Amino acid sequence: MPVGPYGALLDAVRGVRWPARRLVAQGASGAHHARSRGVAPEFAEYRPYRQGDDPKRLDWKLLARSDKAFVRLAPDHAVLGTTLLVDASASMAFPEGEPNKWLQAKRLAIGLAAVAHGGGDPVGVTIVSGAGARRLEPRTRAGVVADIARTIDALRPSGAPTLADALATSAPRVAVLTDCLGDFVELRRALARHIVRGGEAWVVHIVSAAELEPGDEAMLATDPEDASQQRPLFAATREGYREAFAAFRAEVARGLRADGVQYVEVRDDEPSDAAVRRIVRPPEVMR
Repeated sequence: MPVGPYGALLDAVRGVRWPARRLVAQGASGAHHARSRGVAPEFAEYRPYRQGDDPKRLDWKLLARSDKAFVRLAPDHAVLGTTLLVDASASMAFPEGEPNKWLQAKRLAIGLAAVAHGGGDPVGVTIVSGAGARRLEPRTRAGVVADIARTIDALRPSGAPTLADALATSAPRVAVLTDCLGDFVELRRALARHIVRGGEAWVVHIVSAAELEPGDEAMLATDPEDASQQRPLFAATREGYREAFAAFRAEVARGLRADGVQYVEVRDDEPSDAAVRRIVRPPEVMR
């Protein structure tokens, strides 16, 4: 598959897996534990033989020892469709040059797509910018990661679009890559509804090193999505800015986690493969 500048990233995340956070509704066979039980060599439990069961599924050794007929059950496995919802609003282009939030968002989306695809899951992308939403439906076919890379590379951040509406057409697992500006309140509500419907949700909060530690020089801070919003930033006001930005990020994290959303903050200068591994880190307990 043509991977262009993403070859090293894809090599670095090869073999990484993205486990489901809860049991998956039964569907096509895949890598995740399903809610139902099937009959397979991987033992989970017994159940009594019922009329109509295939005799080949009987545990004949147990029948010989106990004179009781039981069938061996095993966890069924299913795929988990995944949508990567990528924020391409104007604020994601901050700062100019490299690194910046948009470049990190692209790399994370492609890395996460490769991990989902490598686990056999259908994966697609929805990119929301001032020009509207560009959507590739989740697929498992070869070449889907390259399609996602080409689609993302063809777009540039612009405008102040809303992300919340795009969740209505998301797959059961959705990962939102955003700076949590814009319509965050509506996005949080939409994510909570997605979870109530049985879905899984991640928010990857991308922040810039320049946002965390602005330089010492005086500057006029301008909202990239609304140029009329400007505020001077001087050395004397920087500590207040840092405290306010830290409080904002902490409140975002608390609110999302309270709703059941998996929240991960990623700096724009963090190695993308390391960030992908943090995002998909297996849960301690399967709910």
